[in-house]
Amino acid sequence: MAPIRPRLVLALAALMVGTVMAAPTRADAPPPADYSLTVSPDRAGPAIDPTMYGVFFEDINNAADGGLYAELVQNRSFEFGPADNRAYTPLTGWQQTATGGATGTVQVVNDAERLNERNRHHLRLDLAGTGGVAARFGVVNSGYGAGMALKAGARYDFSVWARTDSGAGTRLTAELRSSDGTVLSLPLGITVRGDRWTKYTGTLTTKVTATGGRLAVTAAGGTGPSTVRLDMVSLFPRDTYKGRANGLRKDLAEKIAALKPGFLRFPGGCLVNTGSHRAYEAPDWERRRSYQWKDTIGPVEQRAVNANFWGYHQSYGLGYYEYFQFAEDIGAMPLPVVPALVTGCGENKATDDPALLQRHIQDTLDLIEFANGPVTSEWGRKRAAMGHPKPFGLTHLGVGNEENLPDQFFARFTAFREAIEAKYPDITIISNSGPDDAGGVFDRAWQLNREAGVDMVDEHYYNSPQWFLENNDRYDAYDRQGPKVFLGEYASRDNRFFNALSEAAYMTGLERNADVVKLASYAPLLADVDNTQWRPDMIWFDNHRSWGSTSYEVQKLFMNNTGDRVVPSRATTTPAVSGPITGAVGLSTWATSAAYDDVEVTAADGTTLLKDDFSAGDARWTRAAGRGDWAVVDGAYVQSDTAAENTLVTAGDTGWHDYDLRLKATKKSGKEGFLIAFGVRDTGNHYWWNLGGWNNTRSAVEKSVDGGKETLVDNGTTIETGRTYDLRVTVRGRQVTLYLDGEVWGSFTDDKAAEPFRQVVTRDKGDLVVKVVNAQATPARTRIDLGTAKVAPTARLTTLQGAPDAVNTVDARPVRPEESTLRGIGKEFTYTFPAHSVTFLRIKTG
Repeated sequence: MAPIRPRLVLALAALMVGTVMAAPTRADAPPPADYSLTVSPDRAGPAIDPTMYGVFFEDINNAADGGLYAELVQNRSFEFGPADNRAYTPLTGWQQTATGGATGTVQVVNDAERLNERNRHHLRLDLAGTGGVAARFGVVNSGYGAGMALKAGARYDFSVWARTDSGAGTRLTAELRSSDGTVLSLPLGITVRGDRWTKYTGTLTTKVTATGGRLAVTAAGGTGPSTVRLDMVSLFPRDTYKGRANGLRKDLAEKIAALKPGFLRFPGGCLVNTGSHRAYEAPDWERRRSYQWKDTIGPVEQRAVNANFWGYHQSYGLGYYEYFQFAEDIGAMPLPVVPALVTGCGENKATDDPALLQRHIQDTLDLIEFANGPVTSEWGRKRAAMGHPKPFGLTHLGVGNEENLPDQFFARFTAFREAIEAKYPDITIISNSGPDDAGGVFDRAWQLNREAGVDMVDEHYYNSPQWFLENNDRYDAYDRQGPKVFLGEYASRDNRFFNALSEAAYMTGLERNADVVKLASYAPLLADVDNTQWRPDMIWFDNHRSWGSTSYEVQKLFMNNTGDRVVPSRATTTPAVSGPITGAVGLSTWATSAAYDDVEVTAADGTTLLKDDFSAGDARWTRAAGRGDWAVVDGAYVQSDTAAENTLVTAGDTGWHDYDLRLKATKKSGKEGFLIAFGVRDTGNHYWWNLGGWNNTRSAVEKSVDGGKETLVDNGTTIETGRTYDLRVTVRGRQVTLYLDGEVWGSFTDDKAAEPFRQVVTRDKGDLVVKVVNAQATPARTRIDLGTAKVAPTARLTTLQGAPDAVNTVDARPVRPEESTLRGIGKEFTYTFPAHSVTFLRIKTG
């Protein structure tokens, strides 16, 4: 089905005094619901900091190399290997090429002839000397994804470090080619002289536009055998963001800048604090390390490399200096995050090494000096040598990311905090509360943070649209005297417009609580459409195009119209419609083999709805997910594939409610435990009890709505292999109690209303900005009382509207802002907010 383009909400005329109407709706559209919105301009709400909304950059989904970092050569330093990805070799991205009868060998070597100690590998071309001087032998680089995106007439800066053992020198040629070998540029000739590493540079200009470009570097065959060595083979478009050398891809940087972000959080994320915390040094040259900022500054050929947590290689060409420079270029506050020697993101290991901890603390103090120190200081001098004598003005710094071990993390965080406060008391030091919005880790982390009086706590959560609609009031009850909140990562779990609508509704609550929520950033920021580890994402790209998701449009609308103070307002709500938790039951596993037996479902009145000991097979079960290897083995229902994820099988009626589910479960092997589903409507709408989840580090009940999950209750329960557990789930109305081996494991009541009509009003340099989200299929006819007659008779209207399943793609933007002028604005007026819309009314006051 073709995407539905959003309708421009246009008031053609005021039909009566003080009334503004939306564009006519279709005859079959549902009748509007009635609301009221009352503004109190004489009262002062909380001030909104100019840095409230920002962006979070993490190198996930090829966001750096092959993305924002404009380098076109993949594996330019021949450092790729299995440590990064099992499929990688040192020649990933490269192929041998020869013309005119030239022969030779290509190999990547790690020997004493290397460029420098940190750049361990280089390319060795052994030329046989056949074919004469016209013959050429070398390599071709395919770039990232489909290839290098080249524009006709554009200039590209080529560089290479090289050396040769030929006394007469070796003639290198660099040229741009298409994927079929057609030459796209004039050749660039370079003569390499001497057996010492030297950097050679030049410029290539393309004749035609191509999206599958290649870079060829070849050596003349010569008249006798010789060896030429190459490293750091690089090709940059001259036209980077703001024309900077070693710069950024222009279209991506411009899309980020268009958000007008108040801060830039970097460099992650899970890659900050996972892996070893050791340095990149002899004898081990550890390739799976936490992100250590000193690895990423100085000349690019001297920077370390690292395996990326997300399964690929990090060149560190985009390093701390470039992050600081980008933040300055887009007018954002820099907000770096450093590791605290406790790994997160499923690794969950605390490093107990006082000397190593002290080294990381000193590195963090040096980082502050690098950002803010005078040119006479050691690290300020290094910053100046890279081209920026003026300090970057660092004010905020995060320590740690999503640690699941709150006590171990906080002990180390305290050591960082004490050292930083002693030397740099004006720096705001940000702690965190783990990877979820609630649960045991979250509660303990917040307890420690409150008791210690930390400045700010970084919260992260990714939830369903339902959760965001239900939790608009999350921060209403936060202690105004306690630590402030940095909502460093959040998103609804897809890129459909309904996800963006739920995020917009939630953002009205963030602004309303701007005295508590001081910083907020959607995540992730960037995603390569051809190499994605996480969805949703704000900005998508391929090798030559980029486009904003529906969430990008929402974020941009809020970030460009934040305002400087909240104006108190209130609105009526939508009548809540609720009923009991209803649905079938299910069994599943995640990267685990497990056996289930004696499954029994009993209604509240004692009627048996299902009783299955699998003696008659598994005919009563439906393989809903279509994954896994399910079979009845020794009288139990066994899923034996330890690689399969979410192997859901279901039984029963989707109309079941008020029942008890009992069963026995035994883990046979694998990474996790059991998934016991109830209230199953379909594969994307259900509850499940996740026992031994997250690599068997904790357990939780998760609710899935249209595929998006939220955590309702969790604790640290883990599952033992070979042990049989008695499990029971009791569902009564919307209350659920769970029993593990006869003991109450946990309980919850799922009765929050998912309010679809949300609003907030802010003041922006004298303008009132009325922000309304209508996340339902019904138009919202709203009587608005601005509380003052001193308003202009017209307002600027900006609307995002579209089908709830609409997705912005490279070929179509069904959701984009539409602007118009509304007339008939007064102290009181009526406006009908379209179904599935975000509407901003900017009204001048006098």
